Amino acid sequence: MKSVVSDAAPDAARDRPARDVALPDRRWPPMRYWAKATAIVVLTVGAFAVARSVLNILILVLIAIVIAVGAEPVIGWLTGRGLARGLAVGLLLAAIVLLALAFAWFIVPPLVAQAGGLGADIPRYLGSLEARNDWLGNLMRENHVTDQVRGFIEHLPQTAGRSFGTILGVAGRVGSLVFEAVTVTVLAIYFMVSLPSMRRTTTILVRPHHRAQARRVIDSSIDRIGGYVVGNFVTSVLCGVATLVAMLAIGVPFAVPLAIWAGFADLIPAVGSYLGAAPAILVAFVASPVKGLLAAVFFVAYQQFENYLVVPRVMKNVINLSPAAVIIATLVGGSLAGFAGALLALPVAAAIKVVIVEVWMRERVREGDGLAEQQIEEQGATPLDPSDHV
Repeated sequence: MKSVVSDAAPDAARDRPARDVALPDRRWPPMRYWAKATAIVVLTVGAFAVARSVLNILILVLIAIVIAVGAEPVIGWLTGRGLARGLAVGLLLAAIVLLALAFAWFIVPPLVAQAGGLGADIPRYLGSLEARNDWLGNLMRENHVTDQVRGFIEHLPQTAGRSFGTILGVAGRVGSLVFEAVTVTVLAIYFMVSLPSMRRTTTILVRPHHRAQARRVIDSSIDRIGGYVVGNFVTSVLCGVATLVAMLAIGVPFAVPLAIWAGFADLIPAVGSYLGAAPAILVAFVASPVKGLLAAVFFVAYQQFENYLVVPRVMKNVINLSPAAVIIATLVGGSLAGFAGALLALPVAAAIKVVIVEVWMRERVREGDGLAEQQIEEQGATPLDPSDHV
């Protein structure tokens, strides 16, 4: 009997640790944990509230940074020729001022004359449309559109005189736009001069074993944004010049303001080409159906030329965003911040993609992911350096 008990004892001893294994501590977290969690949530919500209240200022700062980064290729070229950075920025600003003065000297007088002529000729154009024997003429005659527009123009001075509050509102808005333009200009000049120190300071804020990767992310983002700004400016100027030549050749009135609007609207990704073409085609159709058809054909042909020949060459290896990503980024940026958001959407999206490629995908490569390594090579990123740490 004793042997049976002694034989069973080891089995019981072996079974006891399995039953007596310490269970996870299921106690409620201490108050210190909840205090830290509450503080983090409050600070996060407060940061978002502050950012939302100063959203307009943040947009101005971001626009100034993008402009400064866009000017970096020119400034880098000048500093590479032995010029001091401040002198290079001064030369660039002087060139911009001279171009603006030349634009005002050669373009503004005909622009003002043609814009004034457009306002004076609106009733005549409406009368010619009303005289047509088609659905458009019938619609305008039934609604007395010409008489309403003529009466509005005749009573415009009296209406403006009575609308003193509206005039003050418009003046205030114009003053606000001027203030924002001056703010962006001053900030952009400061960022142009101090961009190397800003880059260095941002790198120093990162831990030493992450600095090589941070430097690579910053340099790639600056290259993408700068290339995008320069390329977008080149394509917009080309669009304005081509539109001016075409409108003059077709004989469309008010060619100068229409061409300037087309070039300016071309700055907006995805939808800018349509916004720039619509007024020119409308004015051309008012002049004559043949001119309207020719203007429409020109814009369709030019957009194909720009989309398939100009943009791929100018923007090659600049932002590396798919067409779907371009459209989505533009729509989201426009919804969040209007026109400024649409302009800034692609530079921001390009910078975000650089961060994803340089941080997340490189970590996947270190884990042996061949597809991630192939994606990095397709994006033209810097090859993996085994000495880097993530």
